Amino acid sequence: MSKTQEASYMKKASEMSVVELAKYIDYSVLKPEFTEQEIVDLTIDGVKLGCATICINPAYMDLCMPLIEGTDTKLCPVCDFPFGTSSTASKVAQAEILCKYPNIGEVDIVANYGLIRSGKYAEVTADIKAVVDVCHAAGYEVKVIFETDALSTEQVIATCKCCVDAKADFVKTSTGFLTGFEAHGATPEIIQVMMDAVDGKCKVKGSGCIRTRERFLELIDMGIDRMGVGYKSVPVVLGLDDKASTDNY
Repeated sequence: MSKTQEASYMKKASEMSVVELAKYIDYSVLKPEFTEQEIVDLTIDGVKLGCATICINPAYMDLCMPLIEGTDTKLCPVCDFPFGTSSTASKVAQAEILCKYPNIGEVDIVANYGLIRSGKYAEVTADIKAVVDVCHAAGYEVKVIFETDALSTEQVIATCKCCVDAKADFVKTSTGFLTGFEAHGATPEIIQVMMDAVDGKCKVKGSGCIRTRERFLELIDMGIDRMGVGYKSVPVVLGLDDKASTDNY
């Protein structure tokens, strides 16, 4: 049975409680201009809501780790974010540092989508696998972002295969920081493409442009596993604020 078919037997998203819905959210605290106090305040907010993880930049692991202790919320650090163009050795070294921390939910890494656009899929797979191997050895799952807005449908499908071959745990749409391309993020159409491409061999995370409750609930009903949501959009998608989100994530 496919992920989408399984979703049809699930509880409808509109019937879920705020607590249930929050478990789908990786609360994004990734803007480079955030002060330490803003990062602390937003992390506390995500923990209070019961989000699955707080996505943070690696420099703030020590700052945020005490804030999630004793809760069900984990930290989800990003690796080689947002470009994914460091050397494989550099990505591995960063992953090794991150995996020394306890209570990480997952590690989100960025695929080298320049190599994807170049058609060098064997290199893409090897790059991803090197980081996946480090994280799996530490007991942590890996989400692979490959900027679907910069890729054709065929390239997205091929990259999903790279992720499956590399034993990644999630495929993910966007960083939310791509420039030079029109931003669509986690549309139902591209999420369906990814679900079909991985065929249950990977979980699927949508991120980017998830700013309305309607989109959030629709993706859950499709069978998505996780969503990256900007801090301004989190109360909107959870139904706690009926104002339109002004987030650009």
